[in-house]
Formats: sequence, C-alpha cells, structure tokens
Amino acid sequence: MVDLHCHGAAGAGFPDDDVDGVRAATAHHRAHGTTTLVASLVSAPAAVLRERLALLAPLVHAGELAGVHLEGPFLSVARCGAQDPAALLPGDPDLLRALLATGVVVSVTLAPETARAAELVAVLREHGVLPSFGHTDASAGVTTAAVRAAAATGRLSATHLFNGMPPMLSRAPGPVAACLAAAARGELVVELVADGVHLAPETVAAVFDLVGPAQVALVSDAMAATGMPDGAYRLGALSVEVAGGVARLAGGEGPGAIAGGTARLVDVVRSTVAAGVPLADAVLAATATPAGLLGHDDVGRLASGARADVLVTDPDLNPTAVLRAGAWVHREES
Repeated sequence: MVDLHCHGAAGAGFPDDDVDGVRAATAHHRAHGTTTLVASLVSAPAAVLRERLALLAPLVHAGELAGVHLEGPFLSVARCGAQDPAALLPGDPDLLRALLATGVVVSVTLAPETARAAELVAVLREHGVLPSFGHTDASAGVTTAAVRAAAATGRLSATHLFNGMPPMLSRAPGPVAACLAAAARGELVVELVADGVHLAPETVAAVFDLVGPAQVALVSDAMAATGMPDGAYRLGALSVEVAGGVARLAGGEGPGAIAGGTARLVDVVRSTVAAGVPLADAVLAATATPAGLLGHDDVGRLASGARADVLVTDPDLNPTAVLRAGAWVHREES
C-alpha cells in the first residue's frame, strides 16, 4: 500500500519527533502493510520546516520514506482545521523554492485562493512536486479555475476531500463539488480519509461511485496516537487529546477540530470495504492510484518488474505478513 498523507504513529510524529521516533512511526506503518510511506508535516515557521526537512532527508535518501508532504503553510485561516493558524502564510514562491531545494518534498497542500497560487503551482512543477488543493474556503468557481489551470500541467490531487473545506450546499457548492466534478473528468485525484471518523461510510461509497477508484487515493492522515492508547499527544505545535480513538485539538471549549487519524491505511481499506466499496476498488485506491500520483510505476502493483512489495491479510483484512523489496518485514507466528 502507498500512503500519501501520514503524520506519524507509535507515539511519534513526523512534524515534531526525533530520528528514533520517526523510524518507529515508519516501522509501525510498514509492519501493517504500508510499504511506501510519505511523511506529512504541518504548517510551522519556515525555520522549523527547514529543520524537519533536514531531519527527514536521510530517511528519504535511504528509501525508508518515499518523500515528504508539506501540508501548508499556504492555507486558509478560515479552514485551518488542526493547523496552527499562527503559522499560516499567504503564498510565497521564494519560501517554497527554499523548502523544495532540499530535494525531498514530493507533495504540497495549498489553498487555491492563497496569494500567488498559480506561481506556487508553477514552482512545484519546476521541481516535479505534486500540488494538492486543500484547507480551502474558496468558491466552486475559484477552485474550478485553479484545478483546470493546474491539471493542464500535470498530476493534481485534493487533500482529504470534505475535511478542511466548507460543506457542499445547493447554492454554495464550494470546493467539494468542484473537486468531485474535476475528478469525474479525470483532472485530479481526491484523497479520502475513510477511517469511519473523518467521513461517513455513505460519503465514501458515494465518492467511489461518482468518480471511480482510479480517481480516489485512500490516505490514513495518521498521527502519533496511531497504534497507541487514548491520551494526550501533539500534532506539530498543537496539543491533541485522543478519546475513543478519535484525535481532536485540546484546550478549547467543546470538541476541538479533528486532528489527524489513528488508523493505519489497512484499517482505512477495511472501513472502505465495510462501507460497501468492492475490495478490488478499495485496494486500487490504496495502491496503484496513489503510486501514480507520485509518478511511480514500480510500487503499488503486483507485476513483473515492480518492487516486490506484498501485503498478506486474513479474510478480515488484518495483516498477517508484509514483504517489502523482497524482504519480510512482518510475519505473524502460525
């Protein structure tokens, strides 16, 4: 499986932990069948982002991670979700170039309405980095125009569709309708955090019916609490409380915003199948579709010439063995 959007696991987060913690998080997901993993950061001051990229770079160069995803900082304050609003910035192509100069960033989430958004997309194309529209308060018209312009120059995605954006209404269809229509036209791939928390099962099934599995990338959006008990955690600079397996920002009045997920990608696949999506479609959306977004044809498929990555499960889709690059990284005792 190929996870494009993951913030951590096993008590450690990619945005804020040391190398040992990052390795533990990577190993946790790998043992559960995610053989290609992109490490997601959250919005933070430029100096912090540079520091995190430098820390993660050796793992990318060693092939332990498939790259880094920058979720921000060029996002909408109105739809920041579990992003630190103090760290959000209007579009800055020079800062983006500096962050991409590390050579390990493979995708960047930006709001289509941010300042100089078209320039940001152009910079991403210069570096072969995937643009992903998300955390946006844009209208359907603004989103559609941005998608059509960006799709004309290469691969494109929408970060966790429905989450971090206004709901689709009859007279204000917003980015949700624009992205669904674009996905149906084959212009972009929509991410879905189909973990039973971020989206209703009926929503997940409807998106698959509307756009098909080749235009859906299932993602975990997992954070440090994945594989851990309920309790207090962090997501970047923000405090998170996990209760009943649901991660929310802590410290405010009432329930805080959902702050990432606590499911692995295999758990997301299981939830997707439980929602009524055919197993083959759910698997495609967790393998070949995200691999294609990254521009990789050597992972996410079982074929001659591809990397020998295999996930074996029991009938309930619980992992029993994981092969990565021809070596067993997990095998349950028989």
